[in-house]
Formats: sequence, C-alpha cells, structure tokens
Amino acid sequence: MSVIQSIKGMNDILPDTVAVWQRLEDTLKRVFAAYAYREIRLPIMEKTGLFARSIGEDTDIVGKEMYTFEDRNGESVTLRPEATASCVRAGLEHGLFHNQQQRLWYMGPMFRHERPQRGRYRQFHQAGAEAVGWPGPDIDAELIALSRRLWRELEIPMPRLEINSLGEVESRRRFRASLVEYLEKYRDDLDPDSRRRLDTNPLRILDSKDQRTREILRDAPELSAYLDNESAGHFEGLLGLLEDMGIEYEVSPRLVRGLDYYTRTVFEWVSEGLGAQATVCAGGRYDGLVELLGGKPTPAIGFAMGLERLVEAARMELPPDRPDVFVITVGEAAGRRGMVLSEWLRDAGYRTRLHCGDAGLRNQMRKADRSGARVAAIIGEAESAAHEVTVKSLRANIEQFAVKSDGAVRAIEDLLARTGGETDA
Repeated sequence: MSVIQSIKGMNDILPDTVAVWQRLEDTLKRVFAAYAYREIRLPIMEKTGLFARSIGEDTDIVGKEMYTFEDRNGESVTLRPEATASCVRAGLEHGLFHNQQQRLWYMGPMFRHERPQRGRYRQFHQAGAEAVGWPGPDIDAELIALSRRLWRELEIPMPRLEINSLGEVESRRRFRASLVEYLEKYRDDLDPDSRRRLDTNPLRILDSKDQRTREILRDAPELSAYLDNESAGHFEGLLGLLEDMGIEYEVSPRLVRGLDYYTRTVFEWVSEGLGAQATVCAGGRYDGLVELLGGKPTPAIGFAMGLERLVEAARMELPPDRPDVFVITVGEAAGRRGMVLSEWLRDAGYRTRLHCGDAGLRNQMRKADRSGARVAAIIGEAESAAHEVTVKSLRANIEQFAVKSDGAVRAIEDLLARTGGETDA
C-alpha cells in the first residue's frame, strides 16, 4: 500500500523549524502590542462573494487562484486567500467601526492555488495589521514605522521600501484609459498574461516580469501625471513624515497592488536574496472597501507579510531545544516515582523529559546525554526502596549524590545554578 503524502504546496512544519516560527510569532505579537494594535481572529472560510466583491472578479486571485467549492447547503464558499476583506467583514458585522477607530492585527494560514515556489506555497501564512478610521498620512507613516521595527527586532537586513500613490478612483480611471490606449499599439508584443490583463486588469501589467513587456512600459504613461491634488498632498505629507523618522524610501511610479480595493498609498518592503518573490511585506490604503462591503465611507490602511519568507530571512538566535532534566527510572516502582518527580519538576518550571518504557540504565544514560539535558535524575530499584533520587550532572565534573525524594527538586535547582543552567523558574 502506497504512503499518502501531503497535497502539493501544503507543507508540514517540522519540530526543528517550529522553534523558528515560535520566535517569529512572539516577536510579531510584541511589536504589534507596542503600537497598541489588538488581535482579531478570523474564520479560514468565508462566502465567496466577500472576495469577489472586495478583491475584484477580474483579478488573478479571484479568477484563477481561489479554493472555491459548494458546501453541503449548496452555498459557494472559499478558503480565504487574504484577510483584509475578512477583517472588514468582521468589523462591520460586529459594529467595530461604528463611531470608532480600530487598530487590529491577525495571523494565520491563507490559501491560493498558485505554482509552488520558494517562499510561496498553496497554504501559506500571513500576519497583518489594519488601521480603520484615520484619513491622514500619519497613520500610513505609523504602519510603515511598525513594519520597519519588525525588521530590526527580527534582525533582518533592512529591506528596501518602495512606495507610490494610486490616487482616488477617478485618477486611476483616467490613468487606466491612457495606459490601455498606449499598450493597445503593442498588444501583439506583450506576453500572454499581459495581453489577457489588457482587457481585464491593465494596471497589473505594470508588475510584469517579462523583459519585452518591461521594455514597452518604459515609455508608458505614469500614474503620477493623473494624480488628483488631494492625493498628491496626502502623499507629500507621508513622505515628509517618513523623512522625519529617518525611514529611507524609493518612490516607485510603476508600483501597483493586485487587489482592486487599494487607493492612494501603496508600499512594499523588498528584500534581496529571497529569489523571484522578494517582497516580504506589502500594503496600502483601501478607503473605499468598508463602503463596498456595506458600511459607511471609512478610511483605512493595512499591510500583510508572508511568514514563510520571514522565516527564511530572519536570523534569530534560538534557545537550545533541550530539556533541563532527564528522569531515568529502572523498575516498575521506580517508574511510578519518576512520573511523580517529573511533574514536580515541571511545576517548578523545568523542561523535563521522562524516559518512558523499559530500558536498562546504561541505555537511558546514553539517551540522557544525547538529549542535551544538564542533569539526570536517576531512580533505580535501590533509590525507589529508600525513597531517594540520585542526581548527576551531565555537563560538569561534579560527583553524583543521593537526596531524599522530597528534596530532589531543590537539589536539582541548586545543581543547575552551580553549573550555569538555572532557568527562569
């Protein structure tokens, strides 16, 4: 019988790697808290209409990448491809935006049926932040400052900040018409994806990686020439705030985002050395999304970052993945006493590994040594009969000693302190 394997693009995260993820997640939580953002937890599955309405039916995500199916009630549902739409839906459903401003963050798995490649999988994980209710450029600057702080905390070489303004809907409409008029002259020279997008979502052509298409785009109209005065002032205000905080940036006139709900500010943090998928964090304003999903006109901005890419980029020093104490028992009575001692040690805050199952003393000592534990607590038949524990240092040249069972935890604590292995207990 063949072995069942995981679905393509949906990967296991094994114990050795989980330690990196946990440190990353702890750092994210700490930085979000420093800016007074509150966590929101969202369902993995939503009604398909939520994403079709918010992201845009002509986008690649909705048209080609979503995991969509009918549930047993015949309703079309979708595994979430992103979380901003879900966050806005939850805020509207529960009244979070009614005469209120909200700073929210989330973390969890997303799903897109893409071609798996380095740093991009079909089940992937994102963390993101959303600030709802602020119209000015100050909240844009705060979100960008928050993301910069993450790179510092994660000890990631500072990515490059690329930033642009898409303007209001009317600005983009006029720019889109001009771009289509220009590109129509080169339709046959465009790559296949760009030819398709020319009829559905022409702004996405600006993201093309095809060399010939990029050459054609060199002389294409630029969005900045169509920017409305209010959006231009907002953008200038944002750039000034970034300069005040010493945040370096690069204005990228070709930067657009793949989701229809973006307006005004858009930005990406780009890190070299991560292959073709070099963007580690991206976001922007979506001032029309709350209204699009049934609420009142509400300004908002957010970003999301792929955690798989951050795991690759982060250079975090992890604590040793080893127990403090390895409990060795020989015999049935000793096994019962070892179980109790192990619980006492865990109550005191020590990482404790109990050898379960039958094995000789020598075999268990080898396992204790390989585990990296600093101390072995040994209960053999003699110790069990005498209600004692033999305490042995595995990393220092200290003679082993016996102690009564009710004093074993304190004796182990003292030994760990003497050998530099004191924990936070």
